[in-house]
Amino acid sequence: MTSPAPLLPPLHARATLWERLRARATSTPRASRMLSWLSPALSTLLAAVLRLVNLAHPHEIMFDETYYVKDAWSLWNLGYEAKWDEGADARLQNGDAAALQAEGSFVVHPPLGKWIIALGMAASGPGSSFGWRVTTALLGALTVLLVHLVALQLTRSQAVAAIASGLLAIDGLGIVMSRIALLDGILTFFLLLGALFVLLDRGRTMARLAAVRPRGGPGTDADDAPARMTGPVLWARPWLIAAGITFGASAAVKWSGLYALAAFGLYVVVTDALARRRAGVALWPTDAVFRQGPVSFILSVGPALVTYLVSWTGWLITAGGYDRQADANPLIALWKYHESILNFHVGLATPHPYASPAWQWPLLLRPTAIWVADEPAPCGTDHCIAVISSVPNPLIWYAGVAAAVYLMYRFVRGLIERTPVGPVLTFPLVGLVATYVPWLLVGNRTIFQFYTIVMMPFLVLALAVALRELAGSVDAPLHRRQAGQRTVAVYLCAVVVISAFYYPVWTGVSVPYPFWLVHNWLPGWI
Repeated sequence: MTSPAPLLPPLHARATLWERLRARATSTPRASRMLSWLSPALSTLLAAVLRLVNLAHPHEIMFDETYYVKDAWSLWNLGYEAKWDEGADARLQNGDAAALQAEGSFVVHPPLGKWIIALGMAASGPGSSFGWRVTTALLGALTVLLVHLVALQLTRSQAVAAIASGLLAIDGLGIVMSRIALLDGILTFFLLLGALFVLLDRGRTMARLAAVRPRGGPGTDADDAPARMTGPVLWARPWLIAAGITFGASAAVKWSGLYALAAFGLYVVVTDALARRRAGVALWPTDAVFRQGPVSFILSVGPALVTYLVSWTGWLITAGGYDRQADANPLIALWKYHESILNFHVGLATPHPYASPAWQWPLLLRPTAIWVADEPAPCGTDHCIAVISSVPNPLIWYAGVAAAVYLMYRFVRGLIERTPVGPVLTFPLVGLVATYVPWLLVGNRTIFQFYTIVMMPFLVLALAVALRELAGSVDAPLHRRQAGQRTVAVYLCAVVVISAFYYPVWTGVSVPYPFWLVHNWLPGWI
């Protein structure tokens, strides 16, 4: 007697090439475990290689390194930022730090990022350009690892996480801002670490609230059980405390980290409210805002404030810092100093040839030329040029912006249709709101395209999610999945080619002038 024909054809006949490869790679628990650590390890290793190789080039102070390198060495030696004699840049790159004075200098950013830069200088000496940049490079590579962890927490997909982290690993803006001693790459690391802690808190909190959902009696459906009027007030939220510490650290690098603290703080309140509604709490909106909200505020903002104040320890315990003697009470003196810093930021409107208002950023109209060699090395032709440009990989940038618009569309459509909108859609958008929208409100201020480095993790997260949608869901027809996955594969291959094409422009390699020109796709890129 013959057996009946199967209802579905064998897997190999109805699976795409990618699905067969994935099934083979995860065929055993051991293989799955190996893939779970191998994927982030490879992305992080690739990022580290692209950021650390020839990091000392150029052996001169670039762009705003003139502020942060000298401030870092001053902090390490004096505990506060001090003034330097004229010509200090040239002397410092030769290892001569004698131009450092004892008089405090007015600086407009908190000290934590400069303390981190100082660690590399302390290990390598003040004249080592590798030492100036090594800590930002290492944090840049770790940011790639954080993107993988955030994407995995959001989507539970190793493929999505690998794509998101891989895109950031080879993106030009991420590479350039990791290879220069500026604050923005350090800010990005702490901000994304705080975002990861918020996600971990969300998962833990939802599980605890789900456990208190009322249950019906025997023979009664759980949905028919009487609703609780209020839910528990949760004080034991270690991940939220950790998020507060890291967001405080981001604000201690640059004040723009406060926007992330505010945006993700609101996200915590909203997700608490929705979790209470799912748990059957009758007064879920007011319960989340007025009962749990103040506790969440204390657990997040309190540690953030303490972290921020601790970052000023060097200024507080010494006597020579700028405005340190403004009041006998050091905290009042610090407050007065902050008033001066705020006035500076509010009034900053100095013209700059590479200034780019925030409305231009999605269009990528004016990336910043970080460095142009006065005398480029020979390149085989008579006319050579060596530059370091903050232009991102155009395919990643524009696709990331399009993906963010797509997620916004999905979010709005979900609200209109009253369908569930999960964190896969909302979390990258919250990050983009925190890192982009505030800059739209300061249209007259001098700002630059490279500030978008803090947006990049959330853009690649949005892009990876959109690429998963393009690849097709598991229940889509075979032809749909084949077409979608081939399209994604072609796009990713093109991204790799473009990154290889732009890498000399991101790392200051001397190239023929015509070769450099073909990298400038828009007039403002020159």
